[in-house]
Amino acid sequence: MAEVSGEFSVTAMAAEDALGEVGAVRVTHASGDQAFSGGIEGAGHVDWLMCYRSDRTAELVGLQRIDGTIDGRRGTLVLTSTGSHDGKTSAGHWTIVSGSGGGDLDGITGEGDWSAGPGPRATFRLRYRLG
Repeated sequence: MAEVSGEFSVTAMAAEDALGEVGAVRVTHASGDQAFSGGIEGAGHVDWLMCYRSDRTAELVGLQRIDGTIDGRRGTLVLTSTGSHDGKTSAGHWTIVSGSGGGDLDGITGEGDWSAGPGPRATFRLRYRLG
């Protein structure tokens, strides 16, 4: 399996309460654009569903689309992303959605992890295999 690492920055973000307050938790939807650098070069877009607890920690699930290059191969792919937020920083796991690779990334499979914050910058590592 090949491995790439690098950074991404959130370049735009919008959030809304999906269900609002439900007991001691708040469920929200957020979407955002990202700029990737390093082993992945290009643009990303993510849609998150987040469950915030009263202590401001959260669990999150999302779908993330990347359009760019991985190790010089141009294409697109979609990742599922799960993670948690401790009130200041977030960390999580990626899995490449089977069949989502396009262009030179057709047939890509793999998984990775990411770590973010505080602030709009994050680091990532992605292990992948091409068809």
